[in-house]
Amino acid sequence: MLSTAQRASRLFPRNVAAMISVRGFQQSATPSKIDAKTARGILSPVAKPEEIWAEYNGQPNSGDPTKRAFNYFILAGARFIGAASVRLIVLKCLAQMLPAADVKALASLEFDYSNLEEGKTVCVKWRGKPTFVRHRTDEEIAKENSVPVTELRDPQTDKERFSNQKYVVCLGVCTHLGCVPIANEGEFGGWFCPCHGSHYDTSGRIRLGPAPLNLEVPPHRFDGNLLII
Repeated sequence: MLSTAQRASRLFPRNVAAMISVRGFQQSATPSKIDAKTARGILSPVAKPEEIWAEYNGQPNSGDPTKRAFNYFILAGARFIGAASVRLIVLKCLAQMLPAADVKALASLEFDYSNLEEGKTVCVKWRGKPTFVRHRTDEEIAKENSVPVTELRDPQTDKERFSNQKYVVCLGVCTHLGCVPIANEGEFGGWFCPCHGSHYDTSGRIRLGPAPLNLEVPPHRFDGNLLII
């Protein structure tokens, strides 16, 4: 009859059977890695984290300990806010140096038109914009009054535009893209914008070209020999 040790030597390798006593299956100390290889994994121990990662501190990996991504995000945000703040301060300082809106609204221009000859056009500056003042002849007035309103892109009669038809007062800004048209030019003898070919008549109405509207008429009045815009 075989003893317990003899039966264990047949079932397990020699180094494993030597650790089992006759009195029972009492396991000795945990086998080393070499013993585990010899036993072909039968009693292979589970490796501890500190054996694999020397820097293991008992806590799960929480990412980059330097937190570089977070630091870069904070720095970029702070720089953006700083740049926006500086820009706002500069704009506020510049805005304080400019005239107020009520001052601009009250700004007016007085022009002595007594020396302006018939058929002539002058350009004055009103609120930073070029403004045309034209002394029309009787023939020009009659010609503009005879134009059918249905033929106009922006329908307006000459009398609707000017209370004193002898003098045309309009802004020298083309209604297409804001260019300054040339006076006494074009197919209708009024103004011509060479940038895109808009033609205006002597009443400042658009007659040909891409401009959608007539030349703007600013509010004005006559006081003796003075034109007040």
